[in-house]
Amino acid sequence: MSAPGEALTNNEDRTSLICARLKAIYRKSCLPLEKKYSYDYFYESPFLSDVEFDSKPQIMLVGQYSVGKTSFIRYLLGRDFPGQRIGPEPTTDRFTVLINGPEERTIPGNALSVHPDLPFRGLERFGVSFLSRFEGSQLPSTVLKSITLVDTPGILSGEKQRMNRGYDFTKVVAWFAERADLIILLFDAHKLDISDELRGTIDVLKGHEDKIRCILNKADQIDRQQLMRVYGALLWSLGKTMDSPEVVRVYVGSFWQEPLKNMDNAQLFEDEEKDLMADLSILPRQSAVRKINELVKRIRKVRALAYIIGYMKSQMPSLVGKEKKQAKLISDLPSVFRSVMKKYNLAPGDFPDLPKFQKKLGEVKFSEFSSLSQTLIEGLDKCLNTEIPRLMEELPSEKDSPDIIRMKQGGAEMIGGVVPVPVTNTKFGKNTDVSNPFGFGAEDEDNYWALQDSADRLLSSFEALGPQGGFLSSTAARDVLVKTGLEKEQLRQIWNLSDIDRDGYFDHDEYVVAMFLCDAVIQKGRPIPKELPPSVVPPRKRALLAARNQGGM
Repeated sequence: MSAPGEALTNNEDRTSLICARLKAIYRKSCLPLEKKYSYDYFYESPFLSDVEFDSKPQIMLVGQYSVGKTSFIRYLLGRDFPGQRIGPEPTTDRFTVLINGPEERTIPGNALSVHPDLPFRGLERFGVSFLSRFEGSQLPSTVLKSITLVDTPGILSGEKQRMNRGYDFTKVVAWFAERADLIILLFDAHKLDISDELRGTIDVLKGHEDKIRCILNKADQIDRQQLMRVYGALLWSLGKTMDSPEVVRVYVGSFWQEPLKNMDNAQLFEDEEKDLMADLSILPRQSAVRKINELVKRIRKVRALAYIIGYMKSQMPSLVGKEKKQAKLISDLPSVFRSVMKKYNLAPGDFPDLPKFQKKLGEVKFSEFSSLSQTLIEGLDKCLNTEIPRLMEELPSEKDSPDIIRMKQGGAEMIGGVVPVPVTNTKFGKNTDVSNPFGFGAEDEDNYWALQDSADRLLSSFEALGPQGGFLSSTAARDVLVKTGLEKEQLRQIWNLSDIDRDGYFDHDEYVVAMFLCDAVIQKGRPIPKELPPSVVPPRKRALLAARNQGGM
């Protein structure tokens, strides 16, 4: 294992490097404890495989039937996909995983669960009845190069339909939720009732509140006053259903490609969609942090389980009265939890769900439990206190200088790139075509950009550099700037002026600004300005720059 300082200077894929270390930590310190204390049995979560650490970020969509889950995916991809079913009735009757591939095809669930490069082997535990309702949809897509999408069956309200699924829907959702990077709950503005199955589904998402985002879809079909009432009713219902003190983020709008039916709230819907797409687009960059976070959560649960099992084993008699003592420990489980919590200074959130754990304990013999292994526990503590914090130091932080951040990032692809998402179009009632074919004049201060001609001319050269999701990595952008022959200090100033949103990447507008500044120095001998003239700032970046300047950043 290389030292942290060495990792800053090499060109390895940052996410792959972190995943390799997480795999090593898991196999060495966590997996032995999981096997020793039957973590897979008590939490119904199989042991992690290497491919699960290497997988792309996953986004799972959950909601009742006809709320627009499949239409949202189609809008995000910008095209139809194999196996797509859209309609007002419960059309999606299976779990569908959308993955990138060279050709369009569907992959049956049984084949998908044994694919060596996909993280779905753990779904075999749900049996053939589920796997026959599980499929993969493969298609070439720039979006799916960065993420994997999971479309779920529409949640039903009738008990009969629920029982006829043939598998435990909530347990399958819990399996995907544990591995998802983002969980999107969709609601229809016309039907906010939360059915028993939806309530049960939300219950199994407990512990993953940081991943959950909500969408109030089809909001363009009601007027402003109705929307205010519906939004308030949704928050009230969620507050009663979700056991969390924080208010979940709810995006409001119409998330498909069709124009809005009611333009009263067009600006609101446009802003909400931009916020949601920004949330989705940066997901791959946060992939490494999310993987670390999920492993830390698992390690803490494994540690608590080991202490509980070890404590119960120590309370068992060696010869007679084992069954009676086991029954007493199970009935007095809250006291056991309190004793373990106090003795080992553990957090309540690390403990398993009490009723479910009691049920599981009733099906095993305590005499067969393993005693507490202090050596393994110390190895787990070392992971939490030393190894994982050292790994976190290799990720960009607010303490780092811009140069160190770029060195740590090493390029867009090293944090997973970004997701190319839909851009604003005529659905919001705006005419995207400029009435004058020669563009905006200088008198139109809001829309005029002095570099528009340069932007049109440089578009082909920008695309030739292979931007990922519309962004050039810092490595690719750096190579272009170095070729200009300017001094390092000049290039540093040009980068600071051009990277307007301070994310370490160049989009097309920022690339144009950088080329303009380089040309001004080389061809015209002009000094590099301390700040960009207003006419040189791209129109879409002006609000961001103004806010940053006002905040003194």
